[in-house]
Amino acid sequence: MEKQVGRVTHYFGKVGVAAIELEDELKVGDTIHVKGHTSDWTQKVESMQIEHRQVQQAGPGDVVGIKVIEHAREHDVVYKVVED
Repeated sequence: MEKQVGRVTHYFGKVGVAAIELEDELKVGDTIHVKGHTSDWTQKVESMQIEHRQVQQAGPGDVVGIKVIEHAREHDVVYKVVED
């Protein structure tokens, strides 16, 4: 099962980091699924930053930077994979 947690607002290609504006809580260790027009992959959140500070979790309204395994695009939707 998946729950929408945010949306990609920017992708930093050189460092492979997606800026994601959250609308729900996200923690390090969660599994996310990024889906968009040409994006569709799943990965574990290994680390997360807010304004270059490492954080363990973030919530609605926060914009977090997450290192991603593939190219993310603006407006891609980010889902959290939740166990039933």
